[in-house]
Amino acid sequence: MPQRASTLLGSLLLVAGAVCASGRCPARQPAPFTMAEVLGYPFPSDLVSLRSGSAFAWVADERGARNIWVARGPDYRARRVTNYTGDDGQQITNLQFSPDGRYLVYVRGGDHDANWPEAVEPDPTASPRQQHMRVWALSLSGGAPRALGRGDTPAVAPDGRHVAFVRAPEGSVWLAPIDASHKARRLFFDLGKDSDLRWSPDGSSLAFVSARGDHSFIGVYRDADTPIEYLLPSTSNDLEPRWSPDGGRIAFVRTPGDGGPPQSVLRWHPIPWSVWVADVSRNAGAVLWRSPDTLRGSYPQQGGDVDLRWAAGNRLVFLSQMDNWPHLYTVSAAGGQAKLLTPGRFRVGNVAMTPDRRWLVYSANTGSTPGDDDRRHLFRVSVDGGAPVPITRGTHSTWTPALTTRGEILAFVDAGPRRPPQVMWGRLAGTHWHDAGGDALPADFPTRDLVIPKPVEFHAADGVAVQGQLFAAPGGAARKPGIVFVHGGPARQMLLTWHYFDYYSNSYAVNQYLADHGFVVLSVNYRLSIGYGHDFHYPEHWGPTGAAEYRDVLAGAKWLQRDAEVDPRRIGVWGGSYGGYLTALALARNSDIFKAGVDMHGVHDWSMFVRDWLGKPIERYQMPDMAALRKIFWLSSPDSAIATWKSPVLLIQGDDDRNVHFHQMVDLVRRLQRHHVPYRELVIPDEIHVFLRYHSWLEADEATARFFARELRPTH
Repeated sequence: MPQRASTLLGSLLLVAGAVCASGRCPARQPAPFTMAEVLGYPFPSDLVSLRSGSAFAWVADERGARNIWVARGPDYRARRVTNYTGDDGQQITNLQFSPDGRYLVYVRGGDHDANWPEAVEPDPTASPRQQHMRVWALSLSGGAPRALGRGDTPAVAPDGRHVAFVRAPEGSVWLAPIDASHKARRLFFDLGKDSDLRWSPDGSSLAFVSARGDHSFIGVYRDADTPIEYLLPSTSNDLEPRWSPDGGRIAFVRTPGDGGPPQSVLRWHPIPWSVWVADVSRNAGAVLWRSPDTLRGSYPQQGGDVDLRWAAGNRLVFLSQMDNWPHLYTVSAAGGQAKLLTPGRFRVGNVAMTPDRRWLVYSANTGSTPGDDDRRHLFRVSVDGGAPVPITRGTHSTWTPALTTRGEILAFVDAGPRRPPQVMWGRLAGTHWHDAGGDALPADFPTRDLVIPKPVEFHAADGVAVQGQLFAAPGGAARKPGIVFVHGGPARQMLLTWHYFDYYSNSYAVNQYLADHGFVVLSVNYRLSIGYGHDFHYPEHWGPTGAAEYRDVLAGAKWLQRDAEVDPRRIGVWGGSYGGYLTALALARNSDIFKAGVDMHGVHDWSMFVRDWLGKPIERYQMPDMAALRKIFWLSSPDSAIATWKSPVLLIQGDDDRNVHFHQMVDLVRRLQRHHVPYRELVIPDEIHVFLRYHSWLEADEATARFFARELRPTH
């Protein structure tokens, strides 16, 4: 058994020793597990398939060492194909097989979660700062990976010989031979920032999005002697170009250009969108389908897209929330009404299509097991309609479907309440699933010691129903301290299982650790969370416009205070990013309830960002009342309630954070000092928002646990 490093445990052992000396030795209790043990699992991501063959691949992050694994049919046993070592902080993303299965192309380095691009060229010898994103190609027949060039989002040509990619931050398109036999070259010049590269089925043309600031075009590049053609150019924003199977047409999404009278940022406004189809040879086309001009019918306003794709039978498939839930719809390429494929009160997530384009496989938070609205399961549905068919069920979550071998074999990621994520596979029409192997759980991973979270529901002061997950270990005579966990995003949903996003898989591990060490933890899916419908996801007066979602956090704390196992006088709160904002807000507004908190890279003063929320408006007569807007943003911020902030806080942030400015932490510290609020700080030099190194997570998580143990003093 590994060495247990716990001050709390040491104190308990001293007490137990004194009792044993008196002849009243209690039954031996298992030692709590360490943070390093519960964080030691490998995390799989970026699962992709070779649609024209029998293979799939993914990235596994094992204590910061990220490597690619490949499983080939017919046995689909995983083997590692890269040999990166050490906790170097270099992400691996954007995996893609060449169509012939000879190569894997991927991107290594960079910060894919940043709100603004890298400002300077990183020093590749300086650890832990991440390197620029570079595109690499790996021959699966052997040999070391070869760098194709600095860039991101690669697109392998249908012949498997060349790779196009986008170079940041300028957004130019480059081309390189997949075997790296020649240096990459710029493919063409375009005035916009280019993205979403899509080869035609025969490889003769490349479609892309050309962003021009307040509008964007769909461009088509053919060769060096042919001018770029822009399809049906307008003042709109055109997105998501998708080639028809025969290569003769391109479908795309059109949203309004940025302009018109300024709209208040204090309310949500509809963003109508439409599906268009253009004949590429004639540059002619028309609108195929229009969304309703409603909030529910809007183009997604908190990230993501509508996942437009061509299906069999000359049909198009897309996602829409027009019935209050993100669902799949299909419409004929000849026009007509859109048909709902996935009815029900659930959210469709990851979507995959069989190679024959006749079936869709998707994840959704629904199923036959109680609590499935806080899990993910896989389903399949015909593009022609009919009842969806469940593929997975039970108390685990499954996500990221990947199809291969003519669509007969399905791979996906599976996780349970105790078992961290792992890659599984089996026949699409079957019911038996096999572990693909790869990085195994360490021998000291505390599987049996983990609790099974319970689904709970409570109501905020305004009557809104809120769901959460309760982490509570059995046993213990004394009442335990309670902790409210608030996720970031805010467009996220915490689950009753390990999570599909590495950031929240880490949070799940920390909540398990806290439960094992004498706390009761309530994870709150406050309004703004996904999974409970469009109206819950887009509430009025949220965040900087009123902080309405804080009522859900407060309601969670009051619910926790009423739990018979919880000491109502010892309630803590913790979270990261948007969860850090809500943590700071809880401590500032309600130190009478929240007695300690851990705020990871949170926002503390929204008023600093008023102009950012307006985009880049042209100064004109119709500008909003900036002073009034700043006041609302300020009153929705933790800083505005600093006078009532009494409870101690631990602040954690990397100073190379490109999502939340590090100045938010620096500024708050000065305010806390001025008001004599007890605080501790953990600054991680050169680290970004979503920490890239395992060591950074371990340091932050151990500091979190120590802080709560010191301030709330749990007992077993």
